[in-house]
Amino acid sequence: MQSLAKPRALEPLPPLAVHLKSMSYVDVKMRWKKDVSFDAVPVLSHARDLRPLASLARLLSPSPTPVSAVSKRGRSLEVPDRRVTSFLRRFPAAFVESVGPQHNLPWFRLSDAAARLLREERDVFAARRADVTGRLRRLVLMCPRRRLPLRVAQGMLWHLGIPEDYFKDPDQGIAQDGFQILTSGDGVICQDDDDDGRDLGLIDDGKLQEMPLSVLQMNAMRKFGSAAEVPIPLFQSKGLRLKQKIKDWLEGFQRLHYVSPYEDFSHIRPGSDVSEKRAVGVLHELLSLFVTCSAERRRLLCLRQHLGLPQKFHLVFERHPHVFYLLLKEKTCFVVLKEAYMARGDTAIEEHPMLEVRKKFVELMEQSQEIIRCRRSGKPIEPESNVSGSGDIEDCIEILS
Repeated sequence: MQSLAKPRALEPLPPLAVHLKSMSYVDVKMRWKKDVSFDAVPVLSHARDLRPLASLARLLSPSPTPVSAVSKRGRSLEVPDRRVTSFLRRFPAAFVESVGPQHNLPWFRLSDAAARLLREERDVFAARRADVTGRLRRLVLMCPRRRLPLRVAQGMLWHLGIPEDYFKDPDQGIAQDGFQILTSGDGVICQDDDDDGRDLGLIDDGKLQEMPLSVLQMNAMRKFGSAAEVPIPLFQSKGLRLKQKIKDWLEGFQRLHYVSPYEDFSHIRPGSDVSEKRAVGVLHELLSLFVTCSAERRRLLCLRQHLGLPQKFHLVFERHPHVFYLLLKEKTCFVVLKEAYMARGDTAIEEHPMLEVRKKFVELMEQSQEIIRCRRSGKPIEPESNVSGSGDIEDCIEILS
């Protein structure tokens, strides 16, 4: 008796490349390894307090000001303990405290050293304006739409070394730097005071100039004379060892095609190794634009959609500890680009013009710690010659009296 069932058609076997791709997957999971060399860098170890200190310095003046004038802005200033008075008292070398004329309320004024640093910061920006604002231009060019929401751009100004009133002060004149503020819809210039729905764009839309080379491409040009093959510089931390399968995967990862952050990436398949290498390149380029080549990790999350990064791009920092270092400090996590601190000059990363000013702010913070120690022990204060002057010695005497 013949069977009525039809014979099952044979399905073609998938190509061998599909099996090879699934077999080559490596689940890269590495433990975080502490590197004391980064903890010893003052501009990194004090990064958590540096931004609110500089913001408060811009609000105060050399003449005494009641603390109530700035205390209500503690949340917007992102003071760590949200108590502006206690934060100001932590840095007596920058903020001098006195008693107000009524009700014994605390008043604060800028020290002479802090006032000089603010003037130096303005002078550096005026002298190196094209270089500093050029970094913001590169950030906008990294966006596929060649525009960035104004609120996101405002949050990046501190990291880029641009005054935080850059978009609000009419004297800054962002048009001379090639920027314009647009609505999110049809690109009409908006004059409203509200930031909602407004984007930062380029006047030339990035079409009048060639796309810049990334730092990784410039590194390849310096070493190999060509950017045909662009490896990512790796810097191993002391005591960090990788398994052999991860080493093999990393060697293959370096040979993958490199896609510049300024190029179109719509042809890249999400989840592929090439997509991951692009994410590493984008974050590498982003951090290289910042003053300290570092940033708090949570502050980078707002850039995910605008830079075309994957959903869990923060895992890139954990999968590539030879490129990035996670600095854990006082319940915060900072991402540091290792090349900027371990390449020893053999890199295309240019030092930011504002870096020296930030270092001097950190010196004020360290002098404040010494003043507080002297106050508690009753020892006399030894004057510092780098940042403080005779006026600051009088400030310290006023604090201790």
